[in-house]
Amino acid sequence: MPISTVIINATDVRRSADFYTTHLEAQVVESGDDRVVLDVVTARIELRATPADGPASTWVPDDQRRGFRHVGFKVDRVDPRAAALKAAGVPFHLDPLDAEGGVRICFFYDPDGTLLELVEGDLQYVEVLDADLVAAERALGVPDRPRFDHVAVTVADRGATDAFYAPLGFGFMGTIEQPHDPRGFHIGYLKSGPTVLEVFTYDAGTRGRTPQPDVPGFAAAEVAGLDGPRPDGAVALPDAPGGDRLTDPDGLVLAVTERIDA
Repeated sequence: MPISTVIINATDVRRSADFYTTHLEAQVVESGDDRVVLDVVTARIELRATPADGPASTWVPDDQRRGFRHVGFKVDRVDPRAAALKAAGVPFHLDPLDAEGGVRICFFYDPDGTLLELVEGDLQYVEVLDADLVAAERALGVPDRPRFDHVAVTVADRGATDAFYAPLGFGFMGTIEQPHDPRGFHIGYLKSGPTVLEVFTYDAGTRGRTPQPDVPGFAAAEVAGLDGPRPDGAVALPDAPGGDRLTDPDGLVLAVTERIDA
């Protein structure tokens, strides 16, 4: 089942809503003092209020740390959007560049430190694993406004990740290699519906991080189908705020929602 919602903890919900509606053209679906839901074409972003004086996030921009890495959006053109973000004083992690796979990308941060990516163009996979899934991805076309595309996650073992997400309707459609990265950086793409999990692995190894579903920034990805039997390797988070939560084997926090059968 696709990723239906990306949940982000915001220390100032109004500020975050303004950020996403201004810079990513998200459309407001629901609005309240402590919660705002935004439409980003193929999924929703749910902003939930969290105290500014609570625990600090231990997330760092080190892609060898397992678990959540970033949220990606497809756009028509990266450079004009990056210029507008810079003019507004938005902090950047990576300026626009041409990346492996024939796409143009940039990375920047939302007001609570969630790393976001803009992607222009269709990936040209080194290895196509499922031609039908690749065709479905390309059939989505160029978006009129920024479209939610993926959540990126670093994992210890791609095969174990495939086994975990396959019962939830995800399948690997292709891979990209980073031949100039001395760490042995490989990327695989797990697709379900119009959404993707971008899966990072490293020959040089990875390091773990304890999930923090209650700190500012990314909180969880909501995936339908987790209300039934849990995949092998799922770990419950009984004290997580905002409802039923679990993690995959690498610490990506998932929100439980009912299965939506096609």
